[in-house]
Amino acid sequence: MAALGAAEYQGPLRETTAAATPVTFSGTVGLFTPAAAPTSQTAVLFLSPWGFEEMCTRKFWRILAEDLAKTGIASLRFDYAGTGDALDIEDPGEGLALWEDTARAAAAMLQSLSGCERLILVSQGLGSIVALDIAEQLSAVDGIALLAPTISGRAYLRELTVWSKMIDEGMGLTETQRRTEGVTIASLSMPDAIAAAVKKLNLMTLAHVGAPDCLVLTRPGRPGDTDFAAHLETLGPHVERAAYEGYDELVSNPTIATMPLEAGRKILDWARSIAVESTTASRRILRTPRAEALEGDGFRETPLRFGEGDRLFGILCEPTGARTGATALLLTTAYDRHAGWGRMSVIMARALARDGIPSLRFDTANVADSPPLPDAQEQVLYSRDQHQDVRAALDFLEIQKLLPAFAVGRCSGGYLAFQSAIRDSRCSGLITVNPYAFFWDETQSVDAALRFVPRSLETYGQKLLQFETLKRLYGGQIDAKSAARNIVVALARRAVRLGRPLLGVLPFFAGEHETVINGFRTLTKRQVDISLIYSAHDIGLDHFREHFGEDAAGLKNFPDIRLTIIPDADHNLTPPYARKVYLHEVREMGLRLGK
Repeated sequence: MAALGAAEYQGPLRETTAAATPVTFSGTVGLFTPAAAPTSQTAVLFLSPWGFEEMCTRKFWRILAEDLAKTGIASLRFDYAGTGDALDIEDPGEGLALWEDTARAAAAMLQSLSGCERLILVSQGLGSIVALDIAEQLSAVDGIALLAPTISGRAYLRELTVWSKMIDEGMGLTETQRRTEGVTIASLSMPDAIAAAVKKLNLMTLAHVGAPDCLVLTRPGRPGDTDFAAHLETLGPHVERAAYEGYDELVSNPTIATMPLEAGRKILDWARSIAVESTTASRRILRTPRAEALEGDGFRETPLRFGEGDRLFGILCEPTGARTGATALLLTTAYDRHAGWGRMSVIMARALARDGIPSLRFDTANVADSPPLPDAQEQVLYSRDQHQDVRAALDFLEIQKLLPAFAVGRCSGGYLAFQSAIRDSRCSGLITVNPYAFFWDETQSVDAALRFVPRSLETYGQKLLQFETLKRLYGGQIDAKSAARNIVVALARRAVRLGRPLLGVLPFFAGEHETVINGFRTLTKRQVDISLIYSAHDIGLDHFREHFGEDAAGLKNFPDIRLTIIPDADHNLTPPYARKVYLHEVREMGLRLGK
């Protein structure tokens, strides 16, 4: 993984890098990255954007923190109250006050952990509002980086509405399946009190800045960003402006997000230029990093590192009462952070704990908060390297006496769960949800597959009958060539299924089919508990039928495998009833295996 900083840090990693050190405070989880060789009296506090944008920037923040550490600057990242791995909140209070309280507590934690009294605030999106507000209340803030700042709250909420619709359409959701109440994006809902406060915000009326230096990264095609930078200059601080190159590619989709390396270098250079150099006598570390368990209704969560050199980061969720079930190993989907799409994994883990079932959710290497493996390829999805991560997780559970365990995954996580269960006999159960496939041809480009993910023929048929789709196709908003190619591929694969007696002998199909069936034979021979879950029109169901037939008749050879088809659900299981089906299957397997 290329770093953002000086040339000596660029290129593939040659040795294992530890994940950031987890800490807990004020009902939330923070990740502290100490300076490799402390040279600064100034530390960096990251103030994240909200929602889908936060998911997309999660990995970028981690890379920035690692590069800052190499230049002698410590940092802390954290989740606002009620988001990510933080405890849920019953009363969001008024406006952004609750998030600002968390941010001030994070600043105090960073100062005590690093021994640095001075701070630089690095913020993006809605985090820029939080940064400007708390800077007025903190002492010794050397600078504020404002990346694609939210300038008008009203305009921001309008953009979220459009953004949310685009994401939902990309997932194939119908209007009846979409969540449209309040401010919602990617199954994440902003508390009404916060949304009401955000709507009133306007940074163009800002009268004072609590820092002598500011960096503003402006988005392409957003003149408002430039106007805001000009307004800042009238308020007194020294303002450095730069283009936020790669912003659109970063926030388009966490699965295919491209890290904005040039923007990262600008942030790093700016932070180094204003950080105050350290003298040994001026630094006093007050606290050793420690992660106490966060306790909620029936659950106890401990953030931790595991694996060789503490290279992986995850959350162990345990029941506060008696343990009655096997441990669920909740695998990440694509490059989504371990909290899951719409915090699905957080919600599931806590519900399971209330029924006595522990779980471990974690980021695989080079996903979100876990650094890459040494000399590993940049693209980790569907790679054999991820099997090492699951093995490390099972090693941890074995040491903690938390076996038996079962693997749970959706989409690429379902593929990883299947492959890991075959390879590791400590996996007593397997639940896959909408896996794209059970077999991956390593000659196929993962990047190309992710950018142009095919859909089922039924979905294409429904889309083509919609006027909105035809309008977008005519307007060039849909990649017609990729769509046509995917339809041809889907037709060809269906022909293979329908002509199985004749076409099954073809080498390209026979090899894949035999590999998949042998995998299931291995699992059933070991008496692994297996549950397969699909949305009714998911593309993964087409791949399932290639191996088990149009009517799943092939499952007669595996009578203990449970197959669940969820009607009117999308790939990400957005409708609440679909998630209930998913949770029910995981809970029942946990209780069965725990007997």
